Amino acid sequence: MQHFVVQVASELHLHHADIICNEMESSARARGTGIAKRTPDYIRQKMLEGKAVIALSKKGEWAGFCYIETWSHGNYVANSGLIVSPQFRKSGLATDIKKKIFELSKAKYPEAKIFGLTTGLAVMKINSDLGYEPVTYSELTQDEAFWKGCQSCVNFEILKSKERKNCLCTAMLYDPAEKNKPKWFDFVSKKKVMERLLRIKQNTFLKKLIIKKEELLNTFL
Repeated sequence: MQHFVVQVASELHLHHADIICNEMESSARARGTGIAKRTPDYIRQKMLEGKAVIALSKKGEWAGFCYIETWSHGNYVANSGLIVSPQFRKSGLATDIKKKIFELSKAKYPEAKIFGLTTGLAVMKINSDLGYEPVTYSELTQDEAFWKGCQSCVNFEILKSKERKNCLCTAMLYDPAEKNKPKWFDFVSKKKVMERLLRIKQNTFLKKLIIKKEELLNTFL
């Protein structure tokens, strides 16, 4: 069984930037999808800022990577560029990397909404386990810089034709404001909903009785 060291990337890992970028691009081509293209310098910058996670094998080989991007003045965070070296895939490493970058994101931006767009079922499953929920595109950042990154995707014309309201990717969101609500809040919210439904049903029932009464009166008049 393979064992990996999954850690926050630093200046010690700058020499891996080129191979990471190359693998991101080749992997996107193989899937028939596109991602916002990044340069090795951009990846190095993320490492120096402490906004990336890297996985290494026991031999010190690069095994996987992911980085943080912020949008809308830090109100939204995306865990982007998740990639695992071909030789280490199907080992569960992607899950470990996602968990690490997710925790790093929450530590650095505790109030930010963490979101993602993906066509991969495996990534959707990982996101769901972390607490993400499927949402509409309108609930994501509306930062133009983010959506500009979709222009390199082969499905960009679909996104554009849908007026950025939908595409082949599934939008998922982790909202700390919702997750941090006390359990009683959910109970109270559900109780209010049930009470409102009950009132609606009662009002409907009363209206029916009134109508029935008027019909009977009209019959005898």
